[in-house]
Amino acid sequence: MLKDQVFAQLKVAMKEKDVVAKGVLQLVKSALDAAEKEKGTALTEAEEIAIINREVKQTNQALEGAQAAGRVDLIEKEETKLALLKSFLPKQLSEEEIAEALTEAGVLAGMSMGDAMKIAKPLLAGKAEGALISKVVKSLIS
Repeated sequence: MLKDQVFAQLKVAMKEKDVVAKGVLQLVKSALDAAEKEKGTALTEAEEIAIINREVKQTNQALEGAQAAGRVDLIEKEETKLALLKSFLPKQLSEEEIAEALTEAGVLAGMSMGDAMKIAKPLLAGKAEGALISKVVKSLIS
């Protein structure tokens, strides 16, 4: 389970006094703990990946804001945070791999975006970012 990996890395970060990693890992651990407490049972791997993806998305937004403001110190911190978060995710698919998987699943030209995304979301959950999936779906259905 991802929660165990996060906890193990948190212990290492605390021993090594890695402030950035410690902060990120504590944030992830608390998000996983809160979701587990809310659900009342242990989270599935897909649910854990969804939580990590949410953190990645928020970090990307913070990174974009730091880049827009020209804050080099924040950019480095957010990039480090992003790399650490992505280390918990399964290998992300490329555009070609996404297109191939969607074609095999029956996403065809002429489909509505909504119908195509109903096929794509469960198929590729955790394996690719939503924006990339949407981009590939648009190119396939047009």
